Amino acid sequence: MIVLPSSILPALTLRRAIAGLAFPPLLACAFQPFPDLYLSYVQRLVFWVGVMTLALSTAWVVRGLAQRFLADTRFSWRDMALVAVILALFVPPLWLMSYLLITVGGHQAPGILSVTPYGALFATGLVLARGYSQAEPQQESTVRPLPRLVKRLPDSFSGQIFRLTVRDHSVDVVTSEGTFTIRSRFTDAIAEMEPVPGHCTHRSHWVADDAIVGAERQAGKTFVRLKNNDLVPVSRKYKPMLEQDGLL
Repeated sequence: MIVLPSSILPALTLRRAIAGLAFPPLLACAFQPFPDLYLSYVQRLVFWVGVMTLALSTAWVVRGLAQRFLADTRFSWRDMALVAVILALFVPPLWLMSYLLITVGGHQAPGILSVTPYGALFATGLVLARGYSQAEPQQESTVRPLPRLVKRLPDSFSGQIFRLTVRDHSVDVVTSEGTFTIRSRFTDAIAEMEPVPGHCTHRSHWVADDAIVGAERQAGKTFVRLKNNDLVPVSRKYKPMLEQDGLL
């Protein structure tokens, strides 16, 4: 999905905002955009603000397009495609902005070839930055171990098991995707939860340790609260073990 402008706001840090406000005036002081034309400071400022605005907009659009259409493309072909897309999106609006800005000042507008180097420079920098970021080592993602009990659940299940509760000759498996009932002895179901760490809190309840978010007392009884907001009772028999392991 293409990144929408609203997603820019979380990335707008104070440092980036200050840099964005300070950089265009400095560029306007130091550089004339076209060697053959003299532009006033205000015209230069408008030009460089427009260049940065177009660059940021193009970067966000190209990022979304690359994630959607070029994620599996080989590196060299992807880079060529990115350069072509950047030039197509960046150069024409930049030339139009330059044409309007310069003709208003009474000068002859530059041709589109005069602004193409800006697009080539921006495209090269963006592709190089993208390649560098991809070359950085990525941290290994944490993979949650799958218990053997998952084989008893529907093939489409890909969630997390929060707790087990015995009911007659069945066991309710409460998960992030709902509750499933299986035919099993409670002790067998608990054994099939390995290697997921967990504790019995009651003779009828077993909970996964990483599903516990807190503990509460109601009417003199102790409960653990789970990620799905369930309250599971804690009996006096199992309370010391939970306290010893820091879960209460």
